[in-house]
Amino acid sequence: MTVNLEEQLSPNTFEWAVDQLVDMMDLSIFEKNYNNDQKGADAYPPSVLLKVILFCYNRGQVSSREIEKACKENIILKALAKDLEPGHSTIAAFISSNDEAMKKIFIQVLLQCADLGLINGEIFGLDGAD
Repeated sequence: MTVNLEEQLSPNTFEWAVDQLVDMMDLSIFEKNYNNDQKGADAYPPSVLLKVILFCYNRGQVSSREIEKACKENIILKALAKDLEPGHSTIAAFISSNDEAMKKIFIQVLLQCADLGLINGEIFGLDGAD
């Protein structure tokens, strides 16, 4: 049975909003760190990492190792990540090297999700490195 990843994001859910909002944002501030100059494996798109981290933080998963595991097991995360599975070191490095930029993006996304009634006022942390 083939799973259509696009169908896993139900409209008017937190994950659907994160997917839509991150895709509409200017993420150029992240691009400079994710251009590998044709050396090594392709870098993960910053939009994918942001979506994964936001979704996991919303679920209380803040450890980069927990996030890595969830990327392999959670169908919604697979949809958000376009079936990519970033490792814990990639996730932790992204978080630690983009701290200020991530805060700005997170605030924008969370304010919009709050306006839409998709989050309940829980506290979100911005440190998932372990």
